[in-house]
Amino acid sequence: MIKSKSPGVLLRVLYLFAVLDAVCLLDTGMLFPRESSSREVKELNGLWSFRADKSPNRNQGFERAWYKSRLAETGPVIDMPVPASYNDVTQDPTLRDFTGWVWYEREVVVPSRWITDKGTRVVLRVGSAHYNSVVWLNGVKVTEHKGGHLPFEAEIGGLIREDPTMPCRITIAVNNTLTPDTLPPGSIQHINDPTRYPDGFFVQNYYFDFFNYAGIHRPVLLYTTPKAYVDDITVVTDFLDNTGMVKYEVSVQGAAKATVKVTLMDKDGRCVASSDETSGVLKVVDVKLWWPYLMHDNPAYLYSMEVRLMAADARSTYEDVYTLPVGIRTVKVTNTQFLINNKPFYFHGVNKHEDSDIRGKGLDWPLIVKDFNLIKWLGANSFRTSHYPYAEEIMQMCDRHGIVVIDECPGVGIKDIRSFGNASLAHHLVVMEELVRRDKNHPSVVMWSVANEPAAEMPPAGYYFK
Repeated sequence: MIKSKSPGVLLRVLYLFAVLDAVCLLDTGMLFPRESSSREVKELNGLWSFRADKSPNRNQGFERAWYKSRLAETGPVIDMPVPASYNDVTQDPTLRDFTGWVWYEREVVVPSRWITDKGTRVVLRVGSAHYNSVVWLNGVKVTEHKGGHLPFEAEIGGLIREDPTMPCRITIAVNNTLTPDTLPPGSIQHINDPTRYPDGFFVQNYYFDFFNYAGIHRPVLLYTTPKAYVDDITVVTDFLDNTGMVKYEVSVQGAAKATVKVTLMDKDGRCVASSDETSGVLKVVDVKLWWPYLMHDNPAYLYSMEVRLMAADARSTYEDVYTLPVGIRTVKVTNTQFLINNKPFYFHGVNKHEDSDIRGKGLDWPLIVKDFNLIKWLGANSFRTSHYPYAEEIMQMCDRHGIVVIDECPGVGIKDIRSFGNASLAHHLVVMEELVRRDKNHPSVVMWSVANEPAAEMPPAGYYFK
């Protein structure tokens, strides 16, 4: 959904300019799952069993360990589509405005070859869930994550191999409660008036102007890699005259020693540069730059960087292949201009939301394609991800269509003085690290937005330029 807002709003947002040389402090990568000759992806989208914990303290599911058995054995369940917000799917008004833990469950058939091949990693990935999540596999906790809008994952191969005859039962508990330390922040107000409200009545307060949709909003999937695999790739691009430069670094996990072949290919699949090192600079003669929409006759040109890894241990040889789209472009800022490829760029665009009817913030391909058609029809060239990180699929569309992105974290509605404490700051930093780790290689992303309209009465934080 596209929304309008005055350009002055952008002046009140704290920005981090992305020259895409940001260093992530997290110790693992979060590459978007892509199929290749060494990797498989199994989507788990569709109908899941669902139950909201409507107990007074919203904690009955944990107290009675709903994750230890099939969810239907704990009480009534309903069908719930994934990905989607749960709020508008039913006719139950208490679910639309529900605050607290909700529980999802699905049994999955895992391909037998994934189980028998101990040289294969099996990873469970959640694209995003709002806001705090705990994940179990067959009653065993495998991961938890704080915050919405960003992906999290856990390796589960060892667990499913413990008893290959057992069904693979995935349970995900999601809590949308907002507190002064969450991002975005909020507060719970308990109303103790027995003449007007039932015992234990409370409301969720928050300080932003859009509905607090909740649920599993982006795809849940299983994917595989070899035991030795490409864990992360970082690229920083530049050019001089007609020569493009791609500075890259490949992170490898699962092998003490590995050989790597990096090949950069054009749109026709022709090799334009290659290297046998895990880090270096690829030089591209007669480079085709990544240009924004309407700024060039051939906008949004993408190369493909194929990383091929070979490693071995005493028992086996492993090969992993991962391909990353790469757009070669530069971003610079002067006192008066914003430059892309040394040319002045004017942000002629919109502020968006991911909301839509019925499905809420759930990933919705028809809506995404419609929005991009509207953006181009408007003659726009950019948008801000107000007020949270958008789906990775949307960022990839921006790369392919030349739509420039101001990439915003969920720092919206920071009004309460309690949200400026150390606990909130620590969480905010983690969210920014996760955001940069996920989106650092997108040529469409030219700027990081740290917060939207934080409390004006606080001392100014100023600007941070990369």
